[in-house]
Amino acid sequence: MPKSPTLAKGVVTGAPEKKYFTLAEARSSLPLVRRIVADIQETQNQRVQMHVQISNPMHELSQQEVQDARRAFDQFTRRLEALVRELKQVGADLKDPARGLTDFPCLHEGREVLLCWKADEKTIDHWHEANAGFSARQPASQLRQK
Repeated sequence: MPKSPTLAKGVVTGAPEKKYFTLAEARSSLPLVRRIVADIQETQNQRVQMHVQISNPMHELSQQEVQDARRAFDQFTRRLEALVRELKQVGADLKDPARGLTDFPCLHEGREVLLCWKADEKTIDHWHEANAGFSARQPASQLRQK
């Protein structure tokens, strides 16, 4: 039997409340986020390899090998979904698994902006408006944090 959502002050809660990070909080979460994103990238690469193996007509696979590859693909897919959920539990949002592009919601001057990090960057040094993307990144030094 599935668990019922919990009641808190008369409100049914099922989804966690959205987390907003300060720049310092987002940076301090990077060791964990970095590990999760690395696992996401590795798992995605394994999924792609399995997909190529299954779909490439040049690979002459037996029925058993195809079934094994499909099973592996499904396992990698479930693992990828679990890792993305884990990242969301931290409060971060994966935008591009190939680059490890990850956003962290932040409040700046009364509006939501996104602190922006990608896997090959040492720390979080950029942000962009919530309705903009990677190409609109600005230096994090422009943010006034309380």
